[in-house]
Amino acid sequence: MAQDQSAPSPVVTGLKGLCPRCGKGHLFKGFLSVRPKCEVCGLDFAFADSGDGPAFFVMSIVGIVVVALALWAEFAYAPPIWLHLVLWSALSIILSLALVRPSKGVLVALQYHHKAEEGRIQK
Repeated sequence: MAQDQSAPSPVVTGLKGLCPRCGKGHLFKGFLSVRPKCEVCGLDFAFADSGDGPAFFVMSIVGIVVVALALWAEFAYAPPIWLHLVLWSALSIILSLALVRPSKGVLVALQYHHKAEEGRIQK
């Protein structure tokens, strides 16, 4: 099956928060709320259900980064516990907020690109 060369990349459109079909309209109407449809091409975003996928990926990535940095800082500098609490809490919040919207956009765009939908039992 040949891919349509004119179709925008699902990863690029997802990271930018753009429509997965035309690559021009906006996917989000707020920080994480998906619009009902694309304002440019009219694609209905009712199919978009990323579920807990973005949260899982963000928690995994942020957890690995923060724990690795906290261990490195502890062994290299041995800072007081209050400094650990301030640094790693702030970094966790900032990274989580920075990563959740692009990851949701990518998952929705990939869902459209691969025509993913809920499984159905055929009778």
